[in-house]
Amino acid sequence: MPELIEWTGAGPQDIVWRYPDNRPTWGATLIVAENQLAVFFRDGKAYDVFGPGRHVLTTQNLPLLSKAYSKLRGFKKSEFTSEVIFVSTSQFQGKFGGRGQTQELAPLMFHGSYWFKVEEPKLFVVEVVGNSRSYTTDAVNEFIRGFIVEKIIDTLAGFTLRDVFTQLDESSMKVKTKIKEQFRRIGIDLVDLKFEGLDTTPEYREKLFWLQTAQVQGERLATLETTKDVAASLGKGGGAAAAGTGMVIIPQMLQQPQGPQMTMTTCPKCGAQIPNNARFCNNCGVQLRGGGTCPKCKTKVPPGSKFCPNCGTPL
Repeated sequence: MPELIEWTGAGPQDIVWRYPDNRPTWGATLIVAENQLAVFFRDGKAYDVFGPGRHVLTTQNLPLLSKAYSKLRGFKKSEFTSEVIFVSTSQFQGKFGGRGQTQELAPLMFHGSYWFKVEEPKLFVVEVVGNSRSYTTDAVNEFIRGFIVEKIIDTLAGFTLRDVFTQLDESSMKVKTKIKEQFRRIGIDLVDLKFEGLDTTPEYREKLFWLQTAQVQGERLATLETTKDVAASLGKGGGAAAAGTGMVIIPQMLQQPQGPQMTMTTCPKCGAQIPNNARFCNNCGVQLRGGGTCPKCKTKVPPGSKFCPNCGTPL
């Protein structure tokens, strides 16, 4: 009775399966289901690909593999060896999560979902299954998650913290485009990718809010106190590590300034930049409005004065 090669019991989440016998016989019957492809793989190279249907393995329908064997001196059909890799053409969904940092070493935690399907079975079997020895669905998913997280970390490192959150749609699109291009090189089509959580540490979240409220350019963040020890601990490790619960998208109020724009003025005592409606300098603590004495000439001024009545210093 001819040998029967078939992937039976394939579930909706199964991506790849290797036929356990690497010595299929000439004349064996290969059965490929409607949403499957079968790739013959040997010595790190993918040869013939079979689509859905029933196939009898002969030298006629295995032309590439037969040609490779014909170069072997003294080859006998009984010595025919090859790995048969079944690949599903269905669309799959996965989860990703990880940690990275921005241009100014601000920590970033992220997680989300992605959807993909195998587009080029030969390329997929060589680059993913063969090179990484990912012969099971779990191994393929782990490889893809790690691949995605690595590319997200590399892409987000090119953004400032302010741009990541105030231009979230643009940031997400750039990440998706880059990963889609890289996926195509390994035979995978990235159907979609969505961030479901993106956050930074409370310290950087406060700085981000201050930057947006004060209308300060993102580059000013580099001059603020940073926690390099926190950022350094993030690194690029744990490609497939979950980002954990509690991560949230920064509120939409960061997308658009709330209320009138804040203008800045100069403290007459220390020269620091402060909001023009401040009553006290947040750098040296000198009283600026609401009565007291002029910080320059020490003249007493009535409450509500905007200028010193003696020397004209802005209060």
